[in-house]
Amino acid sequence: MPEVIGIDHIYITVSDLRRSEAFYDRVFVGILGFRKNELTLGSDPHIQYFNRHFGYVLRPARASPGHDSYAPGLHHFCLRVDSVSEVVEIAESLRRLGIAASEAALHAEYAPDYWATFFSDPDGIRLEVTNYRQERRDRHDNW
Repeated sequence: MPEVIGIDHIYITVSDLRRSEAFYDRVFVGILGFRKNELTLGSDPHIQYFNRHFGYVLRPARASPGHDSYAPGLHHFCLRVDSVSEVVEIAESLRRLGIAASEAALHAEYAPDYWATFFSDPDGIRLEVTNYRQERRDRHDNW
């Protein structure tokens, strides 16, 4: 049976491409070290942020009722970093940029070593950064 080995890319539709680009430039390029390119598919401009592991692509929405994380569809998107100290560093960097990120904190209700910071993009898409927890490491190493 074929095994899925990762997420290749994620597409996000946004209400204002340039506003979202400014936000994601600060977060994905400035704080998280992603690279960026721009392309046109059909007649729609797209902005792609990518690292060695996956791409995160913005494209203009065709309708704009606003994001509802409790409607069918995307609830939130979580990025993983290696350590708790990196979660703390990212949360502090986000807040220094004026992005309303939560303090990095332990969320033991999820796992005994689950640290995270939470914030939203300009359209209200909820984003999270968490650490590479032991349970995830064990799952990977002992699959």
